[in-house]
Amino acid sequence: MFEKVNKVTQEVEAFVIQNKEALEQFRISYTGRKGQIADLFDDIKNIAPDQRKAYGQEVNRLKELAQAKFNQMQEQLEASSNGQEKLNIDFTLPPVPSTLGTRHPLTVVREEIIRIFERIGFNLSEGPEIEDDWHNFTALNFPENHPARDMQDTFFVEGNMLLRTHTSSVQVRVMENQKPPIRTLSPGRVFRNEAISARAHCVFHQVEGLFIDENVSFADLKQTLYYFVQEMFGPETKIRFRPSFFPFTEPSAEIDISCLICKGTGCNICKHSGWVEIGGSGMIDPEVLRNCGIDPEKYSGFAFGMGIERITMLKYQIKDLRLFTENDMRFLRQFQSL
Repeated sequence: MFEKVNKVTQEVEAFVIQNKEALEQFRISYTGRKGQIADLFDDIKNIAPDQRKAYGQEVNRLKELAQAKFNQMQEQLEASSNGQEKLNIDFTLPPVPSTLGTRHPLTVVREEIIRIFERIGFNLSEGPEIEDDWHNFTALNFPENHPARDMQDTFFVEGNMLLRTHTSSVQVRVMENQKPPIRTLSPGRVFRNEAISARAHCVFHQVEGLFIDENVSFADLKQTLYYFVQEMFGPETKIRFRPSFFPFTEPSAEIDISCLICKGTGCNICKHSGWVEIGGSGMIDPEVLRNCGIDPEKYSGFAFGMGIERITMLKYQIKDLRLFTENDMRFLRQFQSL
């Protein structure tokens, strides 16, 4: 038996390993579960009891020798293989271009709107996207039978909890927790149960402004929006106010600007009127101030709201609202220089 151990030891030492196939053959023949070294361990039962210890030590040394050789040759072959792979690289091939990401056009316009109003003293305010009926409707003077409360327009979550339909709810929270003077801008995402089309979406973004102080007038509202329109769209852009109705403002007015495509001469975008609507505005209804704990006899204020998607579509002449959420790289790459 000792002679058999010596023979296998000589074979292990003499075995030449030059490739992975030879390495695998070495493993099968010697270090594997069915290899010769495993057979030598099985033969220990045939050794005389007084020689088993010495025999076991010899077989263990052989096992360590074979395993060490296997590990060493495996590392050498892997290192050689990695080096060969590096040498096989074709350095004449053109490099893969490294492209940088870009800001979304809605983000670009949102930040520009914020910068414009920050220059005239507006700060930022935020609120929850899941609101209660009080902050979204009741405090804003919406009657109980108002169509906006209907399931066709509003996503109700549970009970009187809902996904906010406008960021006016943020303004209510500001008025409840802050004493006048108040001058704040509330950008954010809003939700309405509407069919998705080129001109409407169930998820979109709004920015709403609020100014409350003593002796605030409609003239202050008009001058604020004149300033915004000319800063956003250019000094040649005209603005007009059309009488309208909103439950939380009185008087109320729609905000129109001269069409940026036809310059007011009339086209399909403005329906040949020369004007395009960008939002709503008005003087805050005294009842809304009272609901929020502000004395309407002492303070007055105005509010306005615009859809960021609408502003972006006008600024960059985008005709389909759905492009903002489809993540089409062909569309988004157009704004890399912004």
